[in-house]
Amino acid sequence: MVKIDLKGQVKEFESGITPAQVAKSIGMGLYKSACAARIDGKTCDLRTPITEDCALEILTFEIEDGKKAYWHTTSHILAQAVQRLYPGTKFAIGPSVDTGFYYDFDLPSPISMEDLPKLEDEMKKIIKEDIAIERFEFSPEEARREMAGQEYKQELIDEHAGNGEKISFYRQGDFEDLCAGPHLMSTGVVKAVKLTAITGAYWRGDSAKKMLTRIYGVSFPKQSLLEEHLQKMEEAKKRDHNKLGRELELFTTCDLVGQGLPILLPKGARIVQLLQRFVEDEEQKRGWLLTKTPFMAKSDLYKLSGHWDHYLDGMFVLGDPEKDKEVFALRPMTCPFQYQAYLNKKRSYRDLPLRYDETSTLFRNEASGEMHGLIRVRQFTISEGHLMCRPDQLEDEFKSCLELTTFMLKTLGLYEDVSYRFSQWDPNNREKYIGTTEQWDEAQGVMKKILDHLEIPYSIGIDEAAFYGPKLDIQIKNVFGKEDTLITIQIDQMLAEKFGMEYTDKDGSQKNPYIIHRTSIGCYERTLALLIEKYAGAFPLWLAPVQVKLLPIADRHLDYLYEVKKALEDKGMRVEIDDRSEKIGYKIREAQLEKVPYMIVAGDKDIENNTISVRHRSEGDLGSMTLAAFVEKAVSEIDSKEIK
Repeated sequence: MVKIDLKGQVKEFESGITPAQVAKSIGMGLYKSACAARIDGKTCDLRTPITEDCALEILTFEIEDGKKAYWHTTSHILAQAVQRLYPGTKFAIGPSVDTGFYYDFDLPSPISMEDLPKLEDEMKKIIKEDIAIERFEFSPEEARREMAGQEYKQELIDEHAGNGEKISFYRQGDFEDLCAGPHLMSTGVVKAVKLTAITGAYWRGDSAKKMLTRIYGVSFPKQSLLEEHLQKMEEAKKRDHNKLGRELELFTTCDLVGQGLPILLPKGARIVQLLQRFVEDEEQKRGWLLTKTPFMAKSDLYKLSGHWDHYLDGMFVLGDPEKDKEVFALRPMTCPFQYQAYLNKKRSYRDLPLRYDETSTLFRNEASGEMHGLIRVRQFTISEGHLMCRPDQLEDEFKSCLELTTFMLKTLGLYEDVSYRFSQWDPNNREKYIGTTEQWDEAQGVMKKILDHLEIPYSIGIDEAAFYGPKLDIQIKNVFGKEDTLITIQIDQMLAEKFGMEYTDKDGSQKNPYIIHRTSIGCYERTLALLIEKYAGAFPLWLAPVQVKLLPIADRHLDYLYEVKKALEDKGMRVEIDDRSEKIGYKIREAQLEKVPYMIVAGDKDIENNTISVRHRSEGDLGSMTLAAFVEKAVSEIDSKEIK
């Protein structure tokens, strides 16, 4: 017998019982809605035998890991439909993602969006058949035979073969797939499905490899949930920064320049400038010291830091490492450069904490399939900082870094949109990381203690750590639900030793400082993208590239408004005047479409009374007022960084 803790209620069951059977014993409603299980905190398949006492949670669609299993199974249903309709297809991978699922195919002939309804119909047939899904295992040799002719699966099998473990498969009727799972119990659990897009994607994200066909989709337990989701996606398209940012002339891209290299237009560049000034001023108030370091360095620096061994694929290398005596690389991060500032002279315990910040331009060789608008690019600017401190200062300094990011998020109106992930190493993936198990246990233990003491509500991300230490990732989703890291705070106890960074302690001994790597607002390009989507382009007044639009009713009112323009600009406001010979209603509509916060209209009566007529983009007509009254109102709104 085994004792199973079901959210505080302990029950006894026969050894070998599965989570699916436990769910059925509780009630058919739970069994039918079960997607996966969590045993002692680890997500697993509903078919997993339970042979020891444990805590068990049944995961439904409403729980994130349950949703992932639901969408993963739907990707297999898609693959089975493709197998039926397009014989000869070679199958790659089909994971769940933040917004649903996709599957990559090497099809015998091209297909397009027009073919997706036919695939949907076949998927619905498979769902209606309610095919039982079975899990089984093969040795690597058996797996290779089973996947004969499937070159992408063969490559995956070869990778797993070195682990010395059997390889798991899932079968549903005439379709089977190499897969770690977990999966639903049958295809009939899926109730509503929609294929949403078809794109090209290189195998393994490598442009040197074959372009595959990627089909995206989403599914739900109810048709009403699917319809609600599709409606949200239509609304999201209107806020999509990649569309709206171009319409508002914030940025553009050019094939001649290259993918992942956006060009910020004057309005977009102004917003980023305002953000950078705000961040640098705030960091200075909090004791951070500004550095300015090179955009590139010799390979020797990156070899010492570990980036050459652990991050080379993500770097732009200048020269041939095999032939050239001296090879350079554009920097993917600032840390090894700022360490040189620390090493500029000997340090005492009295010098710590030492906080360096920099508005850094970085370069990362992102895969072409990963890049998107301003969210993920190859060159970007970031509010980066590195803080060297003693062990007794670590928690307070980590807390101060978190307070800085919280202040930034609240000021920008993004605080309620983020979540926290404690990103840890994976001891089974040792090649990715430096350091010993003991060092990682110590670093992660220290961070856990700090996060728990600060009562940060975090999830855990295994194998998401930096190669040199654990981190707190502040996560945020774009309008389509895809999650990215916006801000990160990392604890590092390894690189100081590698670089010979020391300080003289009170007892005269030499010690290595702890290093906190942090961003305060993250990547400015990504932040701009998120702000475009958050406010649908209608930025708060302090961030708006044009704060006031002056609209003369007739040409004879221009001189008066030019005087108004000068008075507002003398107060530091960003002002434009629409001097076109158009009707005032047209000018107002145009200013509204440009998302300008305030419009000032002037006509004969305004000139006669020495007043202005003020409109707000969302509040409408604010009536007539003196210029002094408007200036007081606007300056107060700017200084307080009010969001309206």
